Amino acid sequence: MSGATSLALATPIRGDEHTSEPIRIGLITDIHYADLDTAGSRHYRDSITKVREAVEVFNEAKPDIVICLGDLIDAGATVEKEYAHLETMAHEFKKLNAPSRFVLGNHCVYTLTKQEFLKGVGQDRSYDALTQNGIRLVFLDACFTKAGEDYGRKNYTWTDTEIPAKERDWLKSVLSEDQRPTLVFVHQRLDVEGSYGVHSAKEVRRILEDSQQVVAVFQGHNHVNDHKTINGIHYLTMNAVIEGPAPANNSFAVLEYSPADQRIHIEGHHHQEDYTLSSKA
Repeated sequence: MSGATSLALATPIRGDEHTSEPIRIGLITDIHYADLDTAGSRHYRDSITKVREAVEVFNEAKPDIVICLGDLIDAGATVEKEYAHLETMAHEFKKLNAPSRFVLGNHCVYTLTKQEFLKGVGQDRSYDALTQNGIRLVFLDACFTKAGEDYGRKNYTWTDTEIPAKERDWLKSVLSEDQRPTLVFVHQRLDVEGSYGVHSAKEVRRILEDSQQVVAVFQGHNHVNDHKTINGIHYLTMNAVIEGPAPANNSFAVLEYSPADQRIHIEGHHHQEDYTLSSKA
C-alpha cells in the first residue's frame, strides 16, 4: 500500500499551513466497539456511550482535528458483522464538528481488509501526512507482518507487527520535504521491544531522530498511560477507552502543541493522564 502527502478530509481543516499557530487535537484510542458480551475488563457495547461523551467534549474544545489511534472496532464473526461495527462507530464520529482521522489498529482489520476499513471511514490511505498550522502530522501503519504482508482476514498474530521498508522510505521522503515541527501518530508502540512493539522500531526511531523535526509520537495498543523520552522525542502511549464499564470508565484527551513556546499540553479526561512537556523541536 502506498502513501502520499495529501489527505482528503470531509471537513476542511481550519488555519493556514504557512502560519505556526498552536494546534489542538482530540485524541482517543482503543475503543474496540463491538456487539459482543463483556469479556474480562473489556466492555465492548459500552464503548458507544463512551465515544458519545468524547464527541461532546471534543465539540466543546473545538480541536482542529480528532485522531483515533487505532482499534476503533473489535472482531465480528463475519465480514458483514465487523463492517456493521465500523458503520456504527463511523456514524458517531460524523457528529464531530471537526475532521477525523483513523490510524489503523490490528483489531480494525481482523476480519476486514485494510481497503474495507478505509472505505468505511472515508480514507484513501493507511499511512499519510498533512500540514496544519505549520505543523506536520504523520500517520503510520504498523499493521503488517514481518514478511511485509498487510493485515486482514485473520492472517496475522497481534505480536507480529511491522512498518516495512517501503513505508520507512516514504517516511524519510516526507520528513525531507521541508523543515517543520512534526507530530507522529501510530497504533503499535515505537518505544518498546517485545509484544507491543514494532519489529523495526529502532530503524523508525532513527529516521525520526535524524530529521530533527519530530516533537512527539502518540501511540495506543497497550491500554495504559505511559511516557518515555528517547533522544529528545516524547513517546506517549494513550490509555484505552474499552477498559471498564461506562460511564465511570473512559479515556480520551485534548492535545495542544504550541511551536512558539515549545510546549505540549495534554488535558486528559477520566483515566487518561495529563501531561505538560517541553520540546526543542
